[in-house]
Amino acid sequence: MRVMGASRCCVGTSIFPCPVGARCLAASCGVMRAGTLESMTDAATGSGIRSRVASVASHPAVLWAAFVLVHLVLGLICLTHPSLPMGDVTIVYEYWMRQGLEADVWVGIDTAWVYPLLAIVPMAASAVFGWTFYASTWLSLVMAVDAAAFAVLLHRGRPERATAPVAWWWLAFLAAVGPVALGRIDSFATAVAIVGVLVIVGRPVLGSVLLSIAAWIKVWPAALVAGAVIALRQRVTVLTAAVATSAVVLLIGLILGGGTGLLSFITQQSGRGLQIESPLAIVAMWTAWAHGGTSIYYDRQILTFQLQGPGTEFAASLSTPLLALAVGAVAALGVVGAVRRRPSAVLLPPLLLALTAVLILFNKVGSPQFAGWLAAPVLFGLVTARLEGGRSFRVPAILALVIGALTQVVYPYLYGKLLGLDTVVLIALTARNVFYVILVGWAVTALVDAVRSDSEPS
Repeated sequence: MRVMGASRCCVGTSIFPCPVGARCLAASCGVMRAGTLESMTDAATGSGIRSRVASVASHPAVLWAAFVLVHLVLGLICLTHPSLPMGDVTIVYEYWMRQGLEADVWVGIDTAWVYPLLAIVPMAASAVFGWTFYASTWLSLVMAVDAAAFAVLLHRGRPERATAPVAWWWLAFLAAVGPVALGRIDSFATAVAIVGVLVIVGRPVLGSVLLSIAAWIKVWPAALVAGAVIALRQRVTVLTAAVATSAVVLLIGLILGGGTGLLSFITQQSGRGLQIESPLAIVAMWTAWAHGGTSIYYDRQILTFQLQGPGTEFAASLSTPLLALAVGAVAALGVVGAVRRRPSAVLLPPLLLALTAVLILFNKVGSPQFAGWLAAPVLFGLVTARLEGGRSFRVPAILALVIGALTQVVYPYLYGKLLGLDTVVLIALTARNVFYVILVGWAVTALVDAVRSDSEPS
């Protein structure tokens, strides 16, 4: 039986008729339906826009265009900025190569040197078009090795372009670090190290060789080799490849006439004082700011600004044992994880980051280019998280961007003010170093979690 006034609407049904009548909610039902359709349409439109943006952003042509743009802008700053962000290249490296090519006196072979032997290769190669184009050739070579690393990074994400967001992060990180990301020997070591960490799990021999070559350009990638030896099941293969690569490099050095100078980079750093940008120098820098008896001076032998005054020599001497203890502690945690057979996707990313970060935090040098070292372990962590289900690396990725940006604020743009102990710049430097502490804390915590994890061995 039909109830008078009953109808079907948004609340009325055949069982529970609308108590008011057919027109009671007709208008509102229409509005609700229209609103629902409109919201669904808006959501679909928004989703479609986001999908198209993501598709465009992950397209190889867009990524490569951004890669070129970042390198061109940073290169232009390197060549034109009055603070001489490429001073090491155009003054120091070029001078060393002039000695070798014109006077046949080669650093690292005929004389002691602060860098390992293979650092000569990009320095000498930059002279191929003459001294006039030394700086621009250097930048072109950096762009070439970065392009190789970028190509490997994109290739890891095929066919779904899964590593495109990681590639965008690297470009953002280069922009954050600034011109020093291109204007130091570290640029070559970092690019080679990035390729090494990206391939070492699947191709341990190639990865170990590349990381060893990087370490013979600038020492720090040796920590990545150590991490791989600890965390990977193919540790014997990794170690054998690293030893063989080092033996080949030393043999080449001996053939070229080198002797004890081939290993002089190990001892050349021991006489350095406390550099003003080092995290260990923060207290001394604020003491100098407060006119507490500490001052900044330029070491003409090391070619860097250092600190002198009460406690500075002690802090510098404390750096080496602190660094050794920190690296040893991190390595020991990694060994525990390896003994417990933790999967490399779980153990290796935080181990590499922790080893790299403590090398920076407890270093008495603290040069701005050290920030660039973070690219290799962070990229590895981000790629592992996306492709192999490793721990999220968003936090260290953000921290690295902040560290890079604060580094660029201090050097090259406001370095003169730092030498004058400007309060704002000193605060920026202090903040940068505090973020290094936070990064080490995150990496060690993540490593401890990896060691304690109940993940099944892979």
